[in-house]
Amino acid sequence: MQITGIDCHVLVQPAFDTTAASSAQDDIVVEIHTDEGISGIGETDVNPWIARACIEAPGTHNMGLGLAEMLIGADPLEVEDLWERLYVGSAMNGRRGAVINAIGALDLALHDLRGKALGKPCHELLGGAVRDEITPYASLQPETTSFDEYLYSIVEWATKAVDAGFKAVKAEVTLEGPYAHNGLREPWERSTQVLADVRSAIGDDADLLVDVQYAFPNADTALGVLEDWRQFNLFFVETPLWPDDLDGYRRVSTEQPIPIAAGEWLTTRFEHLDLMERGQIQVCQPDIGRVGGLTEARRVAQLAEERGLRVVPHLWKTGISIAAAAHLAAVSPNCDYIEFLPAELSESPMRKDLTSDELRMVDGVIPLPTKPGLGVELNRDAVDRYAAEAREVAGEVAV
Repeated sequence: MQITGIDCHVLVQPAFDTTAASSAQDDIVVEIHTDEGISGIGETDVNPWIARACIEAPGTHNMGLGLAEMLIGADPLEVEDLWERLYVGSAMNGRRGAVINAIGALDLALHDLRGKALGKPCHELLGGAVRDEITPYASLQPETTSFDEYLYSIVEWATKAVDAGFKAVKAEVTLEGPYAHNGLREPWERSTQVLADVRSAIGDDADLLVDVQYAFPNADTALGVLEDWRQFNLFFVETPLWPDDLDGYRRVSTEQPIPIAAGEWLTTRFEHLDLMERGQIQVCQPDIGRVGGLTEARRVAQLAEERGLRVVPHLWKTGISIAAAAHLAAVSPNCDYIEFLPAELSESPMRKDLTSDELRMVDGVIPLPTKPGLGVELNRDAVDRYAAEAREVAGEVAV
């Protein structure tokens, strides 16, 4: 079997909001095709036009080859070897950042393709499942313009999530910092009020996770606020500091008892290893597409397991990424939860209708995937619709 072609679908939903902290408004979906008529799909969470350029750009020397040209003619079943080929061949342009994000989309498609070709779900080809079910948590990120609306909405969402069977919820409490909700600027005492109200709404039996989206300016501020949050029995606090502040992460991770989680923006196992060893975090959060795909996410999870750390993959995309996270969780004994927003609860139309045959939560858990590959399929009408929107945004002419 040989790879014969790669399609890159740049997708954007109508009326996207550049002030919103939601990357579910756009996507790049790749399809890898073979001479035997078997194809695989993947995606990654990065600007889709940038990712497309990383994939389609031709190379001019052996340290900066194009990603697509390195795959054409290759055996798609050699997934892990192809990851190394892409990483080494694009090293001068890549090694980190958007090129690795683009490799992630291709790697997901290769895992999907291999599973379909061999008639097995991805987790069987990643070493075998260590669990019979995956536990999801609900992400709560209301987009509102006032604190009162935000507080009402997040408490309402938390209540609905627990009523729907979720065993854990994550509150996006970003009332300060560069990614504050629609420009809200509130004192930290109000964030503490949010957590008090959410904890009261969900009770003591559900786990409460918190994401502040890089809001603390330094470790001292973070430590002062987290002292007030100890009362809420938090499962973790996500991305309290800018990702480059590894010494700050070490302080926040070791000078107070709440577990600290981070890693959503990092690429490759090497950046995650810095965060584990120098930053001393307790929970690793590789975004599977961004980190470099299932191949590299599996390596991150194994490095974390060797150090006694937890893995809770980040994802904020479509059913493709949800499926990938489920397969990673299936083979990772140190993975407690995956991030999961059911399509019917999402405010993103792309999240609702881009894929079919999605994984479903039943009694608070997701049954182990059984279909070959990732186990999801594209809705072609949705792909065409969002691709047309993307062409209009970019001023491109349909071919």
